[in-house]
Amino acid sequence: MAKMEVKTSLLDNMIGVGDMVLLEPLNEETFINNLKKRFDHSEIYTYIGSVVISVNPYRSLPIYSPEKVEEYRNRNFYELSPHIFALSDEAYRSLRDQDKDQCILITGESGAGKTEASKLVMSYVAAVCGKGAEVNQVKEQLLQMCYVHAVAFGNAKTVRNDNSSRFGKYMDIEFDFKGDPLGGVISNFLVKKFRILKHPRGERNFHVFYQLLSGASEELLNKLKLERDFSRYNYLSLDSAKVNGVDDAANFRTVRNAMQIVGFMDHEAESVLAVVAAVLKLGNIEFKPESRVNGLDESKIKDKNELKEICELTGIDQSVLERAFSFRTVEAKQEKVSTTLNVAQAYYARDALAKNLYSRLFSWLVNRINESIKAQTKVRKKVMGVLDIYGFEIFEDNSFEQFIINYCNEKLQQIFIELTLKEEQEEYIREDIEWTHIDYFNNAIICDLIENNTNGILAMLDEECLRPGTVTDETFLEKLNQVCATHQHFESRMSKCSRFLNDTSLPHSCFRIQHYAGKVLYQVEGFVDKNNDLLYRDLSQAMWKASHALIKSLFPEGNPAKINLKRPPTAGSQFKASVATLMKNLQTKNPNYIRCIKPNDKKAAHIFTEALVCHQIRYLGLLENVRVRRAGYAFRQAYEPCLERYKMLCKQTWPHWKGPARSGVEVLFNELEIPVEEYSFGRSKIFIRNPRTLFKLEDLRKQRLEDLATLIQKIYRGWKCRTHFLLMKKSQIVIAAWYRRYAQQKRYQQTKSSALVIQSYIRGWKARKILRELKHQKRCKEAVTTIAAYWHGTQARRELRRLKEEARNKHAIAVIWAYWLGSKARRELKRLKEEARRKHAVAVIWAYWLGLKVRREYRKFFRANAGKKIYEFTCKILLGNENKMPSLSPIDKNWPSRPYLFLDSTHKELKRIFHLWRCKKYRDQFTDQQKLIYEEKLEASELFKDKKALYPSSVGQPFQGAYLEINKNPKYKKLKDAIEEKIIIAEVVNKINRANGKSTSRIFLLTNNNLLLADQKSGQIKSEVPLVDVTKVSMSSQNDGFFAVHLKEGSEAASKGDFLFSSDHLIEMATKLYRTTLSQTKQKLNIEISDEFLVQFRQDKVCVKFIQGNQKNGSVPTCKRKNNRLLEVAVP
Repeated sequence: MAKMEVKTSLLDNMIGVGDMVLLEPLNEETFINNLKKRFDHSEIYTYIGSVVISVNPYRSLPIYSPEKVEEYRNRNFYELSPHIFALSDEAYRSLRDQDKDQCILITGESGAGKTEASKLVMSYVAAVCGKGAEVNQVKEQLLQMCYVHAVAFGNAKTVRNDNSSRFGKYMDIEFDFKGDPLGGVISNFLVKKFRILKHPRGERNFHVFYQLLSGASEELLNKLKLERDFSRYNYLSLDSAKVNGVDDAANFRTVRNAMQIVGFMDHEAESVLAVVAAVLKLGNIEFKPESRVNGLDESKIKDKNELKEICELTGIDQSVLERAFSFRTVEAKQEKVSTTLNVAQAYYARDALAKNLYSRLFSWLVNRINESIKAQTKVRKKVMGVLDIYGFEIFEDNSFEQFIINYCNEKLQQIFIELTLKEEQEEYIREDIEWTHIDYFNNAIICDLIENNTNGILAMLDEECLRPGTVTDETFLEKLNQVCATHQHFESRMSKCSRFLNDTSLPHSCFRIQHYAGKVLYQVEGFVDKNNDLLYRDLSQAMWKASHALIKSLFPEGNPAKINLKRPPTAGSQFKASVATLMKNLQTKNPNYIRCIKPNDKKAAHIFTEALVCHQIRYLGLLENVRVRRAGYAFRQAYEPCLERYKMLCKQTWPHWKGPARSGVEVLFNELEIPVEEYSFGRSKIFIRNPRTLFKLEDLRKQRLEDLATLIQKIYRGWKCRTHFLLMKKSQIVIAAWYRRYAQQKRYQQTKSSALVIQSYIRGWKARKILRELKHQKRCKEAVTTIAAYWHGTQARRELRRLKEEARNKHAIAVIWAYWLGSKARRELKRLKEEARRKHAVAVIWAYWLGLKVRREYRKFFRANAGKKIYEFTCKILLGNENKMPSLSPIDKNWPSRPYLFLDSTHKELKRIFHLWRCKKYRDQFTDQQKLIYEEKLEASELFKDKKALYPSSVGQPFQGAYLEINKNPKYKKLKDAIEEKIIIAEVVNKINRANGKSTSRIFLLTNNNLLLADQKSGQIKSEVPLVDVTKVSMSSQNDGFFAVHLKEGSEAASKGDFLFSSDHLIEMATKLYRTTLSQTKQKLNIEISDEFLVQFRQDKVCVKFIQGNQKNGSVPTCKRKNNRLLEVAVP
């Protein structure tokens, strides 16, 4: 039987109130107390309808595991306890199943966890969507891009947050019709570039500066003209350069890796770091005043060394950049006027260049990432937007940045109220519920105060910036006082409104706006300069003249051919246009909201500061959200789960209701006598107006569950007792039956035993009587037989004696005759032997005499000429001519023809003997080392002859093995000490990079048992592979040095995949590896020679293909990665 799924509810085991819409009574105090109660029990998520409130716990919680992802996957929003995964799942399923574009809006102040919330949303979507190599690559790119543009270039340490986002970002994640991610597009809003110049005490500049100086290698720092000491740079703060728990060096490596994953090429990453270094060094340029003859002040650079290094980094002529810092050219129609810059203006120009350089680099990064992660297909795509933007900001000193940030939040609040009311109205219409008007505060009047094209604050700020004459922050404030004095949400001490004339809390140089989240006092100082954000045209043109391609592309307006005398748009107008585009985009999507709250300013766990939380609740407008949500009906639920949850409260619906679910709910509510005005029936849902009604239902359900539990316990106990009694009764019957059986069996056994004893005694007596009779009869028969036997024996012995006597007489005659014949034969044999000995002696004496005569005659000639005579005889008789003798070289196959036909077999045998003899003489000249080399050469011939085009060129090259002389070179002493075995090969090879096909030099070491790779510079061992894990060596049939070493699947050495090398001694390395593997494992190593083979790189299999091609660098083969599955090697 399948296990039934247990469905829970938001109301089950609820700590506090999980949905603020159900909070009763609703006020600021109960709202905060409910959040605190849930926070103290590690419940950091709370709902306001479909809005998620997230309180930053400042610690890791076990609520984001893969098990949690599966728990919230494909579940109803209100089915489980509040969680960010529930909202993510609801948005993803709506996009996938209902084809509705989604948007997730994440707001909150710095340190509230907005960035972490956006990562959790993206990680959940990545976990629940499809699988596959391409899909996983897109997921990895979407998750890693945050490290590039956000963590490094867009975030910084503030007094409130060690990793605070200093910009707003909006990202569209694009999906196909199945719900699998295809790519994404990022938009950024208002990166706070003024942080480049200065930041409050206790804060840092952007992370990338500290990561570069901490994590870059010495070689890279020297290339970028940088030093590791933070104090050398004016733009970096020293009091908080190091952050506890943050490893800038490790983060730098993470950023470089993320850039590679996203798709940045190596030269692009180096160009980005060069721009970052240029920004750092710009802050070190200082100026000194000088007076000209005409009495005007001008500025000069104190130390031109920094300027020189910047020009070397960027490729700008030093004189051009120096003039741009000293002069300003103003063009009007056909006239050009060049003026000198004083020290203050020069510092302004330097800082403006640094700000623009960094902000334009940030925008370029965003565009470059968009190119890498954008969807490649042209089919229609579904979109999920994630907006991670700064929340409402109210500081002690609020300036231009806070003004436009709060303007953006006003627009977001406006669209939130509109979309929330629209969603409520659509649901009421869909469910056929009567719609009642909801009163709420419409902040459109505040938005109009800021963005009105005629009398708005931004419009007047732009007008003031464009106005000729003297323009200051005071003139801008004076204009505001004239135009906005009567506006009910604008306050100024200098306005015509008399009620603020004596307001001491309102300084003269400030104005105050009453936002939806509260009143905010803005310092007018810096508004005009920050809105202007002016970069002198001379600096733009100098940057455009740079030979550094990236920097030149960042300043297109510096091109003299495209000069534009029109003033560039102001920062305020640009931000206003971006906000308008964002609002238009959000209007087309179904919104989902996450409101992030920071519980304390200490960034510590388990601390809940009520005053700070109250401040955030106000400016996030959470109470207003709850009131809007519960203005109609506070709670709604589908009929089926409602009936399933409360059916035990009515006898007619318990335990099973057989009719429609709506009818069951109607019967249930009528039975409970709930007032009709407290609920309404929709098409598919029941709507409850007051939370008290819901809580009353929950209390009745809780009581009813207790009664049901008591009933179940009573029935269970009765059943248990009855079962025990019946078991005891059954046991007693069984025991009695078994005992009676045992008693009868015992009695029967006793009777049976007695009968058997009696029977055995009677049978024994009868048997003994019969035995006695049989024994008597047997003895009589045996006596007769014995007497007859003795008689027959006597007669037989008599006859035997007679026959023996006759036989002895015949034998004696035969023996005597045999002895006589033998004596006669021996006498004849003795005579013949004597005669033979006499003849043999005569022959021996004669032979000795003839031999003595011959030796005496030829002794003087034989010793000197015997060998020569025999040689000449052999040559003359067998070979025909001594001048035709073959060479002593073993490879010489020439042999003289036979002189006579009858010497054919002798001729062949002589040829064989001679060849064996000269081979032996040749081998005797070799040392043991030479013998080993020739054996390896023979092995190489068998492996590669007529198979590898490179083989013929290797025949004449001796196999040396130890090319690096590790034992003699002190540079490799550490490497030598680390290897205890004998080194068979020590050679520098090129290891092919898996990602891009580029090569890296490595030391290739082969010992008796292992294959090792070490760094060429440091000698540090990078990889160690046992020979038993090497399964195959693959190479092409062409004239190249590339070969792949395949490793056994599942072994520890194969965790990163196979190796692809390039070497000038391929034949020798493959031969020695083959012989060593055969010697150690007793198995032949597979040598595969093919122009196309597969190599395992981590989890992917990549095809290595060899083609013929014309090389730019001569005859050197080149390797290039075509795509994720193909490495192409061009061989000349």
